[in-house]
Amino acid sequence: MFRLLFVLITLSVILPSCENDIAVVNTITGESEKKLAIQSDRNVQTVYSDSARVRAKLTAPALNRYAGKKPYMELPKGMEVIFYDEHKKEQTKLTADYGIGFENGNGIEHMEAKRNVVVINQKGDTLHTEKLIWNAVTQKIYTDEFVRISTKDEIIWGDGLTANQDFSDYEIKNVKGEVSVKDEELNKKK
Repeated sequence: MFRLLFVLITLSVILPSCENDIAVVNTITGESEKKLAIQSDRNVQTVYSDSARVRAKLTAPALNRYAGKKPYMELPKGMEVIFYDEHKKEQTKLTADYGIGFENGNGIEHMEAKRNVVVINQKGDTLHTEKLIWNAVTQKIYTDEFVRISTKDEIIWGDGLTANQDFSDYEIKNVKGEVSVKDEELNKKK
């Protein structure tokens, strides 16, 4: 009898604290769902193709996918992406310490690479920056951050860049400096 009384008293204290308002429950669970990955993978290697041709290969130590109004994938431990031409020859290589890709229902809409971003094109031109955005629709890469590009003949600094996605043609915004490597080598020999 005492146990039954204890259970009834306990339930009368606990039950009124439960929430049955569906809007409140959805708000609470909706907030927690936004923070939980719907998929987490380790040591990922993904091949992207178009018209049965390999276009890019992404390698990452970790990949998390998130659902919601604007689904996205996060590469919290960095990434390496190799882009290929139509003959599966390596065109461009991108590495970064962090990546995030935003999806639009038909695949990646745009992707951001952050921290220690390095892009090397087919000619050997090397871009260093802290943030780079790739737009899948325009097939352009861009940044408003500081950039340094090293080519065979020169090193160029600037604040911002726009380029085609294979980094074969680029325009540096607000050029801050340019050093000709050949002239520098000649001056060392004198």
